[in-house]
Amino acid sequence: MTADRMITTVRRDIPASDIGFCHSHEHLFIKKGQPELLDPSLVLDDYEMTKAEVETFKELGGRTIVDAQPVGSGRDAALLLRLSEETDIHILSSTGFHKLGFYPDGHWIHHTSEEKLRDLYIDEIENGLFADGEDAWPEDRIGARAGLIKTAADFEGTAGPYFRLFRAAAAASLETGVSIMSHTELGHNALDQISLYTDLGVPEDRLIICHLDRKMENADYMLHVAGTGVYIELDTIGRYKYHSDEEEVRLIRMLIDHGHEDRILLGLDTTRKRMKSYGGDIGLDYLQGSFLPLLRQSGVTEEQIHKMMHANPAKAFSK
Repeated sequence: MTADRMITTVRRDIPASDIGFCHSHEHLFIKKGQPELLDPSLVLDDYEMTKAEVETFKELGGRTIVDAQPVGSGRDAALLLRLSEETDIHILSSTGFHKLGFYPDGHWIHHTSEEKLRDLYIDEIENGLFADGEDAWPEDRIGARAGLIKTAADFEGTAGPYFRLFRAAAAASLETGVSIMSHTELGHNALDQISLYTDLGVPEDRLIICHLDRKMENADYMLHVAGTGVYIELDTIGRYKYHSDEEEVRLIRMLIDHGHEDRILLGLDTTRKRMKSYGGDIGLDYLQGSFLPLLRQSGVTEEQIHKMMHANPAKAFSK
């Protein structure tokens, strides 16, 4: 039940029931800098272009977008707040950390203690986001709060330098009740992430595991992950270098047929190559205009689609 639960957006707390049609994993703005060195297509820094995408999303019935870029890794919190104010779209912003490749050598993420990172994440949830943090410890606070803790790992998983970061995120989640959305690299080490978090006391229904649908051969593994009770966020949609949308539909149908329809979330994990206003391929209207009709044609019911796009996000992102 979500009757008494609330979701923290960049403008205000809203009742979970007000979430409406929700994209559960996007990137609306990413600054130049280290992300651009990783891949120029990651940069999303034109306010009017992103706004045009969001307005199209809204015209088709969209209400809420979860932005998955955390503090100090290119997140533009000031533009997220401005965008939400000007479009009247709910935006959830993320604190936490990304893959270490998103940070240059010498960045504070590499050496800050677990306790100080925990306190930073709690601070952004309780007191407000920072608009900076790429070049030095964040100081420029704005009037918006984080509604989610983002975590990530590469093929190394939770071991090595990531262990301290995952522990800090778990502690912040336990202190605030805010959910954790965790990136997996092509689906690898998802069960290890879940095991670490649950061993530290984070409940399974506070965990959202991303990108398990990158590889079709992950299908059986997805069932094991879904069986733990976590939320599974799927976004390899309109990404033909991985597989077709018809294959993605089959993955979703498999999860539904095995009883996991209450744990599926959908998004597009947008980049510059995927935003039409930036010259990309699909745009933020792709779920409504192209992919959800495919789901319907496959026999997925309106009730099941409502769960994936409305009811499940309302539970996953609320406290």
